[in-house]
Amino acid sequence: MIDVEREWKPRILGLGGTTRQGSSSERALRAALDLAERAGADTDILLAGDLELPAYAPERGSVGPQAGRLLDLVRRADGVIVASPGFHGGPSGLIKNALDHLEELRDDERPYLDGRAIGCIVCAAGWQATATTLAALRSTVHSLRGWPTPLGVTINSTPVGDADPIVAAAPQLGLLVEQVVNLARWQRMAATVEVAS
Repeated sequence: MIDVEREWKPRILGLGGTTRQGSSSERALRAALDLAERAGADTDILLAGDLELPAYAPERGSVGPQAGRLLDLVRRADGVIVASPGFHGGPSGLIKNALDHLEELRDDERPYLDGRAIGCIVCAAGWQATATTLAALRSTVHSLRGWPTPLGVTINSTPVGDADPIVAAAPQLGLLVEQVVNLARWQRMAATVEVAS
């Protein structure tokens, strides 16, 4: 097996949350990024306050420093984890609009989310909302040429008794993070082999 540079750390970007501080989706995203750091990744996070962007319009392009920061962090990312609440059968407008801004990466060397694993996390008050939102989020990621991880994590944010739904989802979050980080490492390994050939 080829030894990938030992000092190299994948950079994982987390996007998500809601305007309500400490929301389930924000907590799930923070938990996932904590696991990514434990797995040896460097992480960045953009929460609702960072993602409150003007509605994306292709003819206008991305406007302002917040949109510029989003695009810069996506360009640098080796993998992305997106955590959205379920809003009426799909991701929140906040998350969808941020993903729509990635149209500005269409002419990049790595356009859109090309070649990157994208972990999708959905939190909603009920299983039906989590399932429909996960399907919609995965479809959007596919359209942006990202590779949704085989596991998408759905979290029913309605607590049962004293159980914390985010804590209960820790094993699934760990597997999702493992898939994102491992694909980033495999991509690096493949690039190293190509350069060496």
